[in-house]
Amino acid sequence: MLENPKRYTITAALPYTNGPIHIGHLAGVYVPSDIYARYLRLQGKDVAFICGSDEHGVAISMKAKKEGITPQQVIDKYDGIIRQSFLDFGISFDNYSRTSAQIHHDTASEFFKKLYDKGDFIEEVTEQLYDAKAEQFLADRFVTGTCPKCENPEAYGDQCERCGSTLNATDLINPKSTITGETPILKSTKHWFLPLDRYQDFLTQWILVDHAKDWKANVLGQVKSWLDDGLKPRAVTRDLDWGIDVPVAGAEGKKLYVWFDAPIGYISSTKEWAAREGKNWEPYWKDADTKLVHFIGKDNIVFHCIIFPAMLKAEGSFILPDNVPANEFLNLEGNKLSTSKNWAVWLHEYLQDFPGKQDALRYALTANAPETKDNDFTWKDFQARNNNELAAVFGNFINRVVVLTNKYYNGIVPSPNEFSEVDEQTLAELKAYPAVISSSIERYRFREAQVELMNVARLGNKYLADEEPWKMVKTDPARVQTQMYIALQIAAALSVLAEPFLPFTAKKLSTILKVDTLGWNAVTATSDLLPAGHQIGEAEILFAQIEDVEIQKQIDKLEATKKANVMENQVTEPQKPTSTFEDFSKLDLRVGTILEAEKMPKANKLLVLKVDTGIDVRTIVSGIAEHFSPEEVVGKRVTVLVNLAPRALRGVDSQGMILMTNNAEGKLVFVNPDADGVNNGALIS
Repeated sequence: MLENPKRYTITAALPYTNGPIHIGHLAGVYVPSDIYARYLRLQGKDVAFICGSDEHGVAISMKAKKEGITPQQVIDKYDGIIRQSFLDFGISFDNYSRTSAQIHHDTASEFFKKLYDKGDFIEEVTEQLYDAKAEQFLADRFVTGTCPKCENPEAYGDQCERCGSTLNATDLINPKSTITGETPILKSTKHWFLPLDRYQDFLTQWILVDHAKDWKANVLGQVKSWLDDGLKPRAVTRDLDWGIDVPVAGAEGKKLYVWFDAPIGYISSTKEWAAREGKNWEPYWKDADTKLVHFIGKDNIVFHCIIFPAMLKAEGSFILPDNVPANEFLNLEGNKLSTSKNWAVWLHEYLQDFPGKQDALRYALTANAPETKDNDFTWKDFQARNNNELAAVFGNFINRVVVLTNKYYNGIVPSPNEFSEVDEQTLAELKAYPAVISSSIERYRFREAQVELMNVARLGNKYLADEEPWKMVKTDPARVQTQMYIALQIAAALSVLAEPFLPFTAKKLSTILKVDTLGWNAVTATSDLLPAGHQIGEAEILFAQIEDVEIQKQIDKLEATKKANVMENQVTEPQKPTSTFEDFSKLDLRVGTILEAEKMPKANKLLVLKVDTGIDVRTIVSGIAEHFSPEEVVGKRVTVLVNLAPRALRGVDSQGMILMTNNAEGKLVFVNPDADGVNNGALIS
């Protein structure tokens, strides 16, 4: 771990521009990286916080085909939505670029060409999957099949999302083209490969030995798994019609593989930022005194810890990442987030339902961040975090301090008198918090750091509750001046310490207190963050309560999504063999009403029904007891097959059949006549 670096280069995973951003992206990558960058800036550090849209993946081509538009139209649409979401949630990138930008095409091409000229690639003709009907080679995501490791029948050609294994499309069992549904054939094609096996020893030493103590266990574990399996050459080119041209002779019609091109996007985005700011980009990527940190999700560990470092090592002039604090996945209400199934909370939709509540979501996601294991976001937990923590602890403290200061002193910070032992202890504890929070942030424990931030607000609440200035103001106003002075110092400290976690709240609080942004270390080094005589503003509500009806609306929305997914994925039974009119006319179908119902003794599935068929009252045994209680079916109007041959079931003669079907959720439903004026015994034809 690099101590006291001169500068920091912080990268956040480039989002695919094939859809909007959801809470899983925010929790896994963008809020943690933003907390880190904001914290370092408050410390006065030289920071380049870099990101951009990844616009060359096969996912883009798939989206374009699905929507019937061009890849360019796809990336332009979603780049705009993603950029706005990041702005709306205060993700403070120094530069957000696009891999479709010319500076990126040039940078990626130069990088490839340098490795090519040095002879670092293996040029090889291999057999790749080809869709003869579509007349094209199939990129990874255009192939699905059975995973050879866990037997998941829906694995992609580059990765199995069930077991996490990284695959080659030719590894799949029973592969199918997602374009035509055809079984692809093998066809020869030439590609260039990065020989990862040459870097096996280097990667083992650098990660598993040199970083054994400071990298996260989940990252080390995944890297070790790859290295234990033995690294193999990996293609850095693809047969595609969308992407960056391979810049060598004989590579016509081929593009750079997205996982070669995308991480270079960090470099090209830094170049773009440096040119705009009049800086030299190279120290941020080539100086040994620079600390490079990649923020990613666990699905990108192999690319940032194996492939990209191997590329940088091969190129020879770049530094390697000091850390890759990858997070696990965030689930939603107990189920895996899925963009294709719309099982997500989209950021742009969240702000329509919860305007001005960016910090409430940032806080809830950080409090439940999947730092060491997959975690679950629920709307009830979100509501509780806002109401019971942000509003009841943080917001309550600030409101009391500001209201009392305006009430007692017309908003002017009072001069303190002699400090008591409690006062001294409280101020000493306050001054210790920046170092405590720093320690957690610098070890990438943002959830832990946010708990310590809230402990500062709890310190303030406890101080006020114990001291009770609203009672003492009548008997010892001089003592109250000291109490309010100390409470105001805690409030000012919160405006600083909250900024990485709750940037909108910190800005609002700074406005209320009428204080310019203070540095992180000022909380420890400055005796009076708000000096006596300073004028503050009026109180404002920092965190409004979120009501049950608002949360139920979100839960109902997800339930509607779940039902829509069931409907979309339900399998319709194929048509049975053709029958004649004479076959159908043999069936005697009548309208009936269930008069009585009881469970069949010692039979879990059977109900014994008395049914008025209009021509008689008869007994029918029906296998619906797992779906309906006897009380539920009495009085139901039903459709009855009355001329079915009687059948003895557990000693009871059943004289007919009730017609049923299944709904989208697999529940039995009566096929019944609902119209008024249809009498029992009416013939159905």
